[in-house]
Amino acid sequence: MTFQNEQPASLYAAREPVFPRRVSGRFRALKWWIMAVTLGIYYITPWIRWDRGPNLPDQAVLVDLASRRFFFFWIEIWPHEFYFVAGLLIMAGLGLFLFTSALGRVWCGYACPQTVWTDLFILVERWIEGDRNARLRLWNQKWDLRKLRLRLTKWTVWLGIAVATGGAWVFYFTDAPTLLRNLLHFEAHPAAYITIAILTLTTFFFGGFFREQICIYACPWPRIQAAMMDEDTITVAYRDWRGEPRGKLKKAPADAVGQGDCIDCLACVNVCPMGIDIREGQQLACITCALCIDACDETMDKIGKPRGLISYLALSDEVAEKAGAQPKSVWSHVFRPRTMLYTFLWASVGLGLLVALFIRSDIDVSVSPIRNPIFVTLSDGAIRNTYDVRIRNMHGEERAFALSFTADADFVMTLEGEEGLLTTVAPDAQKLQRVYVTAPAGSPATRAPRTDLRIWVEDLESGDRVHADTLFNGRGQ
Repeated sequence: MTFQNEQPASLYAAREPVFPRRVSGRFRALKWWIMAVTLGIYYITPWIRWDRGPNLPDQAVLVDLASRRFFFFWIEIWPHEFYFVAGLLIMAGLGLFLFTSALGRVWCGYACPQTVWTDLFILVERWIEGDRNARLRLWNQKWDLRKLRLRLTKWTVWLGIAVATGGAWVFYFTDAPTLLRNLLHFEAHPAAYITIAILTLTTFFFGGFFREQICIYACPWPRIQAAMMDEDTITVAYRDWRGEPRGKLKKAPADAVGQGDCIDCLACVNVCPMGIDIREGQQLACITCALCIDACDETMDKIGKPRGLISYLALSDEVAEKAGAQPKSVWSHVFRPRTMLYTFLWASVGLGLLVALFIRSDIDVSVSPIRNPIFVTLSDGAIRNTYDVRIRNMHGEERAFALSFTADADFVMTLEGEEGLLTTVAPDAQKLQRVYVTAPAGSPATRAPRTDLRIWVEDLESGDRVHADTLFNGRGQ
């Protein structure tokens, strides 16, 4: 029952800003190192040079959309080899399943781009506005010149980081020095400016204003992770059997009888970038960053209690510890049927890609019969079929190729624009060669509907041969 002046309940909850406190410890140091390495790789990689010869780009990692190729140091992937990219994506997915099954959301807590850039933005925020208490006071106070100055300074630095992020991304798709020069002289393609603008805005807002909301609402992984985890997954957990009942630190030891080790200092809550309380159990919002472990260990050191009230822990170990039993070893959690299955699948895909990479040929051929018309009858009664033969030369120098055929019939092959059956292909390029195959008058191939035909291409320098199978169309009488 509702009254006329009663307002309906809102389904929208306004964001409560989170101001994590600075903390030091082994996991915080590990996150700093991972942030430095991942950001360094991202920003520096487009500027690494790799000499591939005079006819190829010298950028070590390049997604060359114009030539439809992907360069990764000494590896060159062509469009027809997209299965390599698909295989890498499958490996990435299996790797994510593997790490989540073994260590929970370790990817989210340490290496996810959202986490890395959010850490960087929080570092800038803390450097300009102060630690948690100072930022809380600044948030609650009214706007004045000081607050405006601090906010504008912070947003300017954030924007600079966001621009560098968007700029670094477009450098992966064209020669980085050339693109930078064109960007500075406003001569780059509009697509470059549009891409940088979009990535700049998303980085600025995602890392600065929608931090935990991206992880909770936009990212699907928090909801998928439950299927990857079980009672043997090692994740960040609170030993409630040891910490409860919690209470404030008692000065007299007699007053602390029956009290757990948790003194309810809220250090674990104050350092959490998601603003959650790990003592309430496993939660969708927890990204397993382990900063609460550092904060709790620091408190335990101060009050003379053993570390590990909050630590990496499997649910099965928690049950065993409550019963007074010895928990399993770490390796027994990591190496169990589920993780070994993921490891086997991941390694199998990787091994398959390596084998395919090392056995692939540096030349390739594909044949497309011309269908309009499917054959031509010459004046002497011979039947001629026409084919477009695409020859790929994946070498760094020009190569000469000889064409031939294998068939259970007498055919004559000629090449358009070439004398004999030789053709040359430019370095690291492909050539579309028009080929004519003729069956003499009276040949069985002229009367048969179709005759199998295999066209061979031989690299005259290396001796490598490849082939493509097609059909020769006759009258069918």
